[in-house]
Order: sequence, then C-alpha cells, then structure tokens
Amino acid sequence: MKQTGVAILGAGRWGKHLIRNFLTHPDACLVAVVDPYPETLAVIKDKYNLAPEVRLATDWESIRDIPTIEAVVIATPAVTHYTLIKDALQQGKHVLAEKPLTLDVAECLELCHLAQEQQRQLMVDHTYLFHPAVKRAQEVVNSGCLGDLRYGYAARTNLGPVRQDVDSLWDLAIHDIAIFNHCLGQLPVQVQATGRVWLQFQKEFQVSQLPVTTNNLGQKATLREQPDNLGQKATLREQPDNLGQKATLREQPDNLGQKATLREQPDNLGQKATLREQPANLGQKATLREQPANLQPDNLQPANLQPSTPQGLADLVQVTLTYPTGFQAFIHLCWLNPDKQRRLGIVGTQGTLIFDEMVAQAPLTIQHGYFEQNGEYFIPAGQHREVLDLESLEPLYSVCDRFLNSVRLSQPSSISSGWVGAQLVHILTCLSQSLHQGGVPVTVPQLPK
Repeated sequence: MKQTGVAILGAGRWGKHLIRNFLTHPDACLVAVVDPYPETLAVIKDKYNLAPEVRLATDWESIRDIPTIEAVVIATPAVTHYTLIKDALQQGKHVLAEKPLTLDVAECLELCHLAQEQQRQLMVDHTYLFHPAVKRAQEVVNSGCLGDLRYGYAARTNLGPVRQDVDSLWDLAIHDIAIFNHCLGQLPVQVQATGRVWLQFQKEFQVSQLPVTTNNLGQKATLREQPDNLGQKATLREQPDNLGQKATLREQPDNLGQKATLREQPDNLGQKATLREQPANLGQKATLREQPANLQPDNLQPANLQPSTPQGLADLVQVTLTYPTGFQAFIHLCWLNPDKQRRLGIVGTQGTLIFDEMVAQAPLTIQHGYFEQNGEYFIPAGQHREVLDLESLEPLYSVCDRFLNSVRLSQPSSISSGWVGAQLVHILTCLSQSLHQGGVPVTVPQLPK
C-alpha cells in the first residue's frame, strides 16, 4: 500500500506526540517537520532519530511546494490555524488540525467549504472522540441500560497549565462538550456559562460577534461592542439579575485595588434591608445602615466583589448545556485546582455511567442503582458497580489512523470532520457570549452548511 507523505507543523508538546504516531504508522511517510525554533527541531531529530531525508524547516513557506507532501498536520497555536489550513488546502493538501479548528465560526465554515471544493479531507484532532472509553460509553448509552437519561456532569481541573491566549472555557470545555455530543448523538440547543477571574484581569479573549438572543426571562440581552477578532471591548448594558430587576454596579473593582460602589443592590427578596440600632451580643448598640441582608460587613467588603461578567481570562467557568430532549449537562472547568479531575458522568434512572481518567485501572464503570417507592419513601435498590473492559489503543494513534484512511478512501471522518470541529467552535462561541453577558441563556442556532 502506498504511504501518504505527511508534513507536521508545530513540534511543541502535542506536536511531538503526533510526530511519534505518524513515524510508527505503516501507512505514513514523514516528509517534513516545521517549527520556528531551530533548537526544538534539533531535539526532535535526535529524539526520534529522523532520517536525513526528513526536511526540518522553521517556516511553512520553505517546504510547502515539496511534491511528496500530500497531507499537512497542524499543531500550532489556534490563532494561526485559519491561515495555515487555508493555504494547505489551496495547495491541494489534506489537513489534520489540532483542536479547535479555528477561533471563529465564519472561518471554520469557509475552511469546510474550501475542503469540499478542493476535494480534500479536513479533519480535527478531537482526541477524546477516539478514546476507547468514549466509544464504549456511546454503546452503553445507546443500549438503554442506564434507563431514561436524567442529566450529565463533568469536572476538568488541574493546577495549570494557565494559558495566556484563551480562557479556561476555550482551553478545557471542548473535550467534555464533544464527549456529551458524541454519546448522546445530539447537539445542544441552549447554553449558559458563568466564570471568575483571579490571575489575568488585564487580558481579554476575543470571539466573533453573535446576534442578540432572548433569555428565559423573555427580555432581550444586549451585548454592546461584543469582542470580535479585531480586539473590540465588551460592555454589558442593563443586564437583568435573577430576580428580573436591573442590578447596577458602579465602579466595579478588579483585584487591583479600584474602588467599588454598590448602589441599591437588592437582597434575596428584592428589597433594601435597613437595620437600625440592632443590639449586639455584648449589649451594645450596633448600627447597620442600608446594608443588603445577605452581606456580612465584617468579612465581605465591597472592594472584594467581582462583576458577574468576568473581565479578563476566566480561570473558573461553569457550563450548562441543554439538549433537544431536555437533557442537561453541567461542566466545571478550572486551571487553579491542585486536585486534578478528569471525570464525566451520565445519570439515568437505572444507573450512572462514569468515565474517570484518574482511575487508571478502571476508567469506565457503571454504578447501577435505582429507587423503589414505598409510599412516600424512595428506597435505593440494585446497587452494584460494574467495570467495563476497554480496548488497549492509544487514542491519538487512532486519530492518525482514521485521518490516513480518510485520505486513502477519499471519505470524510464521520467522528471528527471539519464540520464537527466547526460545530464545537459554534457552541463555544455561544458559551462565550453567555459568559460575557453574565450567564444569560443563549440559544444555539443551527449551523449553516
């Protein structure tokens, strides 16, 4: 069988894994490796004992015309993807790109159409979709053994790495969203996201602007000057709080010591709480004037408050995905946690499917159990744990194998095509819109093809 000539752009942390897998695949011939740092190329050459005929270059332009390059693998920063992918497709090359496909939905769609016009394969390296546990998880969900599905949850945390180009939403959420979509065979129709910033207040992550949507309160949520890729500033105007009232926060501080003034902030009943001459525990008179009822003035100062709309790169993000069936998935993302978590669950009426990467010997299990009703009481029954056997395949090798098969057979990947990658970028963009509007629900429009 003829080997496919491959050039790999980017020899960083993930690029090294791609180099290793394509070197060992019998259907691939590594033609070139591109990285802007000569010292990195030298390390790669020694580490993998590259043959002299493998070209090492510091820029794509110097090797793009090599006729034996049939496919290009892109493992560079996401901001570079659009330009590199477009040029490779225009050169008649097949492309495998690291996730995300790009940071802009319109660019994703353009690249998908270009691949079709050029009759070339465009695939995105969503590695988890090729994990044996995810493949088996989809089979379990489809089998119906979990009963009626109720909800899903996921936690993805670690102490770093902290990105300087994207927030934790764009860095981490794409994995779990892809897994839920794949296992359910559905796409979310509504999303929400809230977040907090502690480390990088000065930096802003820009996403392309989306049209105004309507939240669940029946009010229009208006985001003025939504950040696009040209670096415009986001301003939140008259954002409704959870009580349907306008909450006005004047001179809201970041943690850099700016002053915060809270004006007529509603308590949990939507009213101002005023406590005058309230006796203290020592028999003295304590005076609290117009203090919101749910704030303790001794341990929570206004200068520590943070706006509901994060200013900077969010370190913590909470995501809610709502699917057409009403199933909801709740995802916790953070790169500040010393405890590393990689856990995803799908809860049904008969049991819970759990994918936990931190349990190496048994990453995929079913915790069986259900309720038996006795009058007004619900009694747990049928509880036992089942460990599911998995194939011993490296997910990234499966990605490379599927890409090479797509090239050889001229058939797009059904699991992780360019269109799948574009849909995930579309969902992330809607989540970013919700995040920058203080967590309002955002409808996910159908992505045009």
